[in-house]
Amino acid sequence: MPRTKIKDIRKNEIIEAAIAEIGRTGSTDITVAKIADVAGVSSGLAHHYFGSKEQILISAMRRILTIFGTDVRKGLAQAKTPEQRLEAIIISCFSSQNFRPGITNAWLSFYVQAQYSKETERLLHIYYHRLQSNLKSNLKPLVGTRAEEVAVALASLIDGLYIRLSFKGGNLSPDDATEIALGYLRQSLSATSA
Repeated sequence: MPRTKIKDIRKNEIIEAAIAEIGRTGSTDITVAKIADVAGVSSGLAHHYFGSKEQILISAMRRILTIFGTDVRKGLAQAKTPEQRLEAIIISCFSSQNFRPGITNAWLSFYVQAQYSKETERLLHIYYHRLQSNLKSNLKPLVGTRAEEVAVALASLIDGLYIRLSFKGGNLSPDDATEIALGYLRQSLSATSA
């Protein structure tokens, strides 16, 4: 069994601390010193491993996207039909590990950060392209020429539900969000077959 290097453990702790701190504050306007403090390491070590706050934030975003991507792939592997694949994507979007206050706050902060960071913008573009592509390719056999329209609306609904959860005092649960998105999907599919 390969041993995990201390460097990898520390980097992981710093990334997790960044996600937690972004989630707590709802902003990427946090310091490396604060991230390092939450991680239990020195700010010098955080700078040594990542070089800058932007690189820590990009690593945090990559972590969130990796967790999301793994969750989606797992769901897609079990689905047999286009409709089941669409349901798997939606369920992954709102799984408890992907749809919780800290993660939703981090997503919103990354949307803002993408306006100033080319790398963050690139990562968000990859996420949007993959989500849109997965939705559209599975919608095409079900709704035909409306696939693009329904995919854009469904992706927008997913984003909107993330924004809704990020509001303090919001009472939207992952199950609520899943049902709202699945309801829209079913409505779109039945409108095509009618």
